[in-house]
Order: sequence, then structure tokens, then C-alpha cells
Amino acid sequence: MAGGSVVTVRLVRSFEHRNFKPVVFHGVNLEQTVHDFIRFVIEDTMKIIHQPHGAKTNELVMSLEDDNTLILQDNQTLKAAGVANETELAFFRREDYGLYKANPKTAW
Repeated sequence: MAGGSVVTVRLVRSFEHRNFKPVVFHGVNLEQTVHDFIRFVIEDTMKIIHQPHGAKTNELVMSLEDDNTLILQDNQTLKAAGVANETELAFFRREDYGLYKANPKTAW
């Protein structure tokens, strides 16, 4: 895509309270590494939530499945990690995710 791609990142504050803020980034170069994109957003963990024309999860924040393939690795390019134009990502503290995944209870 000329001029880069559009990527939406969910900035996850709390899994338990389902608190997140979506931020849309325009002009994203998919040939940059995940590490460089994370540094651009802020140092932490990213996971693919939804890809264009794909099925969406029933979880409100993000799926707790397929971490091995959906959590982005620092040394990959965004494109090699499966990020395409209009992909939606979650951005979160890995420690918080591990605690929530071990006991996925929500609070209102």
C-alpha cells in the first residue's frame, strides 16, 4: 500500500475490567520490525486481535488463545508477523496478561 498501512492498536489498561483504548496509526511501514514499531508506540507486548476479513473473538479485549502465533516477536517485521493493512493489535504488559490468563475473571 502506497504511503503505508493503517494499524489499530488497543492500549490495554486492565484485562479484569476490560479497559482499553483503541489508537489508529496511519502510514505504518510493514517492513519495519515489530521491535521498532513497539518502540514507536512504547516498550511492551503486542498481539494480533483481528486481521482483515477474519473471524473476531468473543472476548471483549482479546482472545486468550494462539499466543505462540499471535504475540508479535521483536525480531520480525510487522509483515512477517502477520500484520496487514487494517490489522488490529493489542498492546499490553505481558505480566498483567499472564495473571489474567491464569485466572480470567472479569470485574464490573
